[in-house]
Amino acid sequence: RGPADQIQCPKCWNRIAGSDHLWRTLYLKRWGVCNLTSEKLGTQTWKQLFLHQTKAERQMALARPDDFICRAVTADLEIFEEVAYLSRNDFTVDGQKRSIVCVVSSKCMFYTLDVQEGVVLWSSPAQWSRIEYLATIPQMNLAITLDTKGTIKVWNCQDREALAVFAMPRACSSMEAFLSKDGPFLMVGDSGGDIYAFALPGLKNISKVNAFQHSVNLLHCSPDKKWVFACGIHEHILPKVFLAESLLKPSEDSVPLSLELPCTSCCSACWTPRAESRITLMFQRGADKAMGFTTFDLATKSTEGHTVIRAHQVANFQLAVGVRSPLQMAAAAEGLIVCTSGLYLFLFTIDGLQLQQLQHHQTLIVNLWVDSLHVLTASMDDSLHVYMWEEKGGCPYLKSSMQLMNTYFSFLTDSCFFSCWSAICDNVSIVHMVSNYAKFSNVVMYSLHM
Repeated sequence: RGPADQIQCPKCWNRIAGSDHLWRTLYLKRWGVCNLTSEKLGTQTWKQLFLHQTKAERQMALARPDDFICRAVTADLEIFEEVAYLSRNDFTVDGQKRSIVCVVSSKCMFYTLDVQEGVVLWSSPAQWSRIEYLATIPQMNLAITLDTKGTIKVWNCQDREALAVFAMPRACSSMEAFLSKDGPFLMVGDSGGDIYAFALPGLKNISKVNAFQHSVNLLHCSPDKKWVFACGIHEHILPKVFLAESLLKPSEDSVPLSLELPCTSCCSACWTPRAESRITLMFQRGADKAMGFTTFDLATKSTEGHTVIRAHQVANFQLAVGVRSPLQMAAAAEGLIVCTSGLYLFLFTIDGLQLQQLQHHQTLIVNLWVDSLHVLTASMDDSLHVYMWEEKGGCPYLKSSMQLMNTYFSFLTDSCFFSCWSAICDNVSIVHMVSNYAKFSNVVMYSLHM
């Protein structure tokens, strides 16, 4: 090789090392499916996004309570009932470190709050009925509300009026919003067992399918948006998985492709991150209401010109006698299950091997949040504990990171009963919502001091 070739070789490697394809692959391998639109990514490259996300994760992993700025929005005679991110720092790479949350209130309104500034940015007009469900698509700054009368509204959280409105014919029992490669969609389950699919933001009704004879209480779309899980909380109902494409692109001469999963008395379900066709179900059976978990891998197969769904049960186990029924569960990467039980946080393999039993709360754990970096638990005494994922000998485990106490309710007595809890986080913030029957409510926002 001549000198010219030797000069060109480093340039070639530099071009390959900086290619969007390489860094997008690394990003997806590390954090799973990403639905960033080209508009949201802007002029930034996948390499910049990867490095930004890695830096933010490291800063959060090393953070202590003193590293956070704490702000709160407090309400009297008004209860905050649900919270969700409208804009997450995970999706910004411009250095602004801004997170915005939507909060539903008992006054039939909802608000957007700036987490870093601790201020209300926008509020909706008072609605005719109580808002029962809230969903957001952070990649597009869209919020969707569903009230007790079955009215669906899509908001951009800037204008006073909704972008679109749709009146459901029956009461609704579940809602799921997501962004796929074909655009944003919404699915709603009603009390008659029907599942509706809508295109957003216009709420164009794409399809309607009857899944059960009872209400659809659970609707979960898989991380890669290939599957939709549906279930009714009834001991004799078998949950179903639908091929999402058959609901979003229905054919007039065929019914949506689905399969029943052999798991009775299902009460919760979670898709496994980075294993998008794997789902873990939690069930409660028998006279003693024993709790257990079962995990399925899903696949499609073409047989004689027809596509069918196959489900393979890869694991199944019941909790030991005496373990209090878990209130919440989540599936984590590497085939792990995280669940709460009384004062404890448990970490299991999908085969039932108990890896950890952690106790950092003095009262019942009532809220669980799990993502690729954190696990948050909130208890009835309003304490919030943060765990971080670590690896030891190639095996993931949870490391206690810090405990955050809500000092904004310090004036209340110990006997005050908190009725509503929620804790969520992104790479630079933690949001903790607490309400109680005494008509006090607040949203405490911890933002990482960068």
